[in-house]
Amino acid sequence: MNVKTLCLSILYYGEASGYDIRRLCTEEEFAYFVEASFGSIYPALARLEEEGCVTSRTEQQTGKPARKVYSITETGRRIFAEELAEPLGEDIFRSPFLLFARFAHILPPDLVEQRCNEFLARTVKSRQRLDEAAAREGRNPTDRWIIDYGRAVMEVAEAHMRTHMHELVTMARAEPRKDAAE
Repeated sequence: MNVKTLCLSILYYGEASGYDIRRLCTEEEFAYFVEASFGSIYPALARLEEEGCVTSRTEQQTGKPARKVYSITETGRRIFAEELAEPLGEDIFRSPFLLFARFAHILPPDLVEQRCNEFLARTVKSRQRLDEAAAREGRNPTDRWIIDYGRAVMEVAEAHMRTHMHELVTMARAEPRKDAAE
């Protein structure tokens, strides 16, 4: 899935500016699908507009610069559906915490414990946000299914961390540090 498809997916439900799209795909409900930066969103929107998949209008704002608001066209809806029908790529999972955990054996136990607790707190917070999203009225069945999937993943991550965090802390400094002078 590419940034153009992500933009179309957000616009499928209503108008949005490039800023709105960025916020939705980093902080809100589309954050679980594809990561997109401003540097990729605006060129994607420009290409979509050239291809007739979206239209735009300038919206004046009081005390702020005008903003460009995009809407999906019927062509955009058709192309979006065609994109969804294409074979899917592999899911991508990246975790700075797992890189940290991979090298826990060279770190001090108190630091490993601190990072584990921070990860656990973020995981709990993510699950709670999904719980709140699930409680909101007016969700369609596919939204509910996706939210429930996310909640299940967060519950497993939380349970694993609570059950096995001590193992990672115990592994800390299991290997002597290698000094650069050696």
